[in-house]
Amino acid sequence: MRPLLSFATHGAARKALLVLALLVVGVLAFAGNPFARTRPQAPPADGAGLLEGFRHVEVASVSDALEQITGRKMYMSHRMRPIFATKFAGFAVTVLLKKEANDDPNALSGMLAAIDRGTKDSVYVMVVEDGIDIAGMGGLMGTAMYSREYAGAVIDGGVRDVAYLKKIGFPVYSLGIVPSTSIHHYRFGGSNIPVVCDGVEVKAADLITADQDGVVVVPRADAQKVLALAQEMDFKEHSMYAYIEKLKSIEEAVKKFGRL
Repeated sequence: MRPLLSFATHGAARKALLVLALLVVGVLAFAGNPFARTRPQAPPADGAGLLEGFRHVEVASVSDALEQITGRKMYMSHRMRPIFATKFAGFAVTVLLKKEANDDPNALSGMLAAIDRGTKDSVYVMVVEDGIDIAGMGGLMGTAMYSREYAGAVIDGGVRDVAYLKKIGFPVYSLGIVPSTSIHHYRFGGSNIPVVCDGVEVKAADLITADQDGVVVVPRADAQKVLALAQEMDFKEHSMYAYIEKLKSIEEAVKKFGRL
């Protein structure tokens, strides 16, 4: 029995060594291949899963994917800039301020109520009618959003108290930095209603994603398809960098990966 046992033992050992060798070769091949990357998995449909996906994909890819899938340009203009470099994704809470001179102490109370009803991962999207030189928000509103774990804010208008917003690390995109106020000049026009923010329609619960390239609005119904295509675009583009560096040819890279 001993010879048989010895043969079986050695046979098992040889198989184990073969499997180990194959694994080592595979790992080394992957590590040695500058083009080897893991393709993204199908994105989840739940809200938290979608946000996690959008937080790790480039906004430029999201914009391209949206245009391919919906035929619409859903990015805000070059005027919409952050007060500091940032990247976030969240679900829209929309607010509209209507231009109207008034002495009503409650004229903007609905704006504050909308902030306090917002939940974690919200993005405050405010349209200040004809308000490029009016601060739609400042440090106090930003502190409220920060404490409620908003992802960020996008203001079609101005922003103030920027030093404090930077101090607490609350990200805001706006059309500019101004010291003015909306008090006595504006009236609350509604919350969680469709608005047009810097030329782009935004509805409550649409997905807002932003990075240093700008801000994009993803209709909630299209979010899963858009994320899947954006992830695929990111995969191709990131794979192309090393390919271009090695071959010193962008034409060859585009021909291989079909991405520009």
